[in-house]
Parts: sequence; structure tokens; C-alpha cells
Amino acid sequence: MESTISKHERNLAAMVHASSFSKFFIPFGNFIIPLVLWTANKKDYSIVDNAGKQVLNFQISLLLYSIVLGIVSIPVFIGFVPDLLDSSLFGLNHLNDYNNLNIDFAESFRLSSWLFPIGIAGLAHGALFVVNVVYTILAIIRTNEGQEFSYPITIKFLK
Repeated sequence: MESTISKHERNLAAMVHASSFSKFFIPFGNFIIPLVLWTANKKDYSIVDNAGKQVLNFQISLLLYSIVLGIVSIPVFIGFVPDLLDSSLFGLNHLNDYNNLNIDFAESFRLSSWLFPIGIAGLAHGALFVVNVVYTILAIIRTNEGQEFSYPITIKFLK
């Protein structure tokens, strides 16, 4: 199969994979630029069509995983806010006595009890970042060699 794919096709497919790194320079560039490259060339080259679908599926999947991690992290931060207001941490203890309301928060929300879940959510987001960078580089290399690449942990939105 490698002999039937021209160097131009391989480079174009590798460029579709590499264009997902544009998110570091352009907001939502990891969706926009691969989408533009894919739609402009998908009818002419089958390897570019496959690469575009793979990149967009992978980037949408990573966005979905990040959103889910963020939603799971919300209770952590909601539980962390009363501790900020109830203690002298960051000097916010005076907010509790605003207009003599003296709101008393439960003592169960302590900073040390929330560091572990915050750390887990941060590590999970870091792992998603590493997976994105490593597998995108691997996809660029494999596609430039003329092989079709399939990303792991991808939900197939585009078939």
C-alpha cells in the first residue's frame, strides 16, 4: 500500500495530524484547521480523508473527556469555597461577617480533605495532555511513512 500513496498525499495527511497542535496558537485551532484541511482534500485523497476523520474524532473525544473531568471536579471546588470563607485562609474570613450575618459553614470542609481530589483531577488533565501530544506525534510519523493510524480512546463521531 505504501507504493501507491504519493509523497504529497503522505505529507498532506501528516499535516492534517500536525495541524491539531495549532490549538497552542489559535483558540479551537485543533478543530478548525484540521477540519479545513480535511474538507478541502478528502475527495481527492483517501489517506487524507481517513486522517481527517481520525484527528477530529480524537480531538472531540479529548474535549469530551476534559468536560467530564471538569464536571466531576465541580463538587470539589464547591466544597472548597466554604472553607475559604470560614477560615483565615487568604484573608477571606471577614466575608463571613458581612453585614453582621455571621453565616456558619460546616466544619467538614477542610482544605486538606480536598487537596487529594483536586490533585487527582489535575493529574487526569495532565494525562490527557500527554496522551494528546504523544499520540499526535506518533500519528504524524506513521502517516508520513504511508501507514494509516488509529488513535486510542477515541469515540467514532465521524465514520
